[in-house]
Amino acid sequence: MTAADDPKGSDPPGRVPGASPNTDDGRPETPAEAVERLKRELADKTAEAARNWDLYVRERADTENFKKRMQREKADALRFANEGLVRDLLPVIDNLERAVDHADLGGNGQPLIEGVRLVLQNALEVLKRHGVGRIDATGAPFDPSRHEAVVQVPDRRREPNHVVEQYEPGYTLHDRLIRPAKVSVSSKPSVERPPDDD
Repeated sequence: MTAADDPKGSDPPGRVPGASPNTDDGRPETPAEAVERLKRELADKTAEAARNWDLYVRERADTENFKKRMQREKADALRFANEGLVRDLLPVIDNLERAVDHADLGGNGQPLIEGVRLVLQNALEVLKRHGVGRIDATGAPFDPSRHEAVVQVPDRRREPNHVVEQYEPGYTLHDRLIRPAKVSVSSKPSVERPPDDD
């Protein structure tokens, strides 16, 4: 195969393989010129690699700082998540203190009862504003996902598995059960046999 047949061509004698065929003035590149050119290219690539490494290191540092900042913000968010609830409960505590102070002054106790009733109403409103729902189960069909049966009560007047009495109300937070309602549940009375005539 001749040089003309070789698609890559062949390097002339004295020329570095893979070097550019001519210099700027059109003459073939000498080995010394090729070495100088390769040194410059190596220096350029080394500088580019150093710049890329610097960018990589900076990006890593930025990413680590971002992660730490997010962790701090998340910790703060969890730590102060109940701030709004606490702020809303403070007036309820103030009203309880006023009711106790009023009771200390004496009287028949009726103003204290009314004050406590108002405080309870305020507390339930605060809980409702924060997504807490109350489960009032009296008379409802027994639902094991929302009610906790404390006792079964034989009852002819009610259908079986209905709530007879609620001992403690249940509560949900944004539709998630926090505490089931504690209830008594109706059951079918056992059939009593008439006494034997002996």
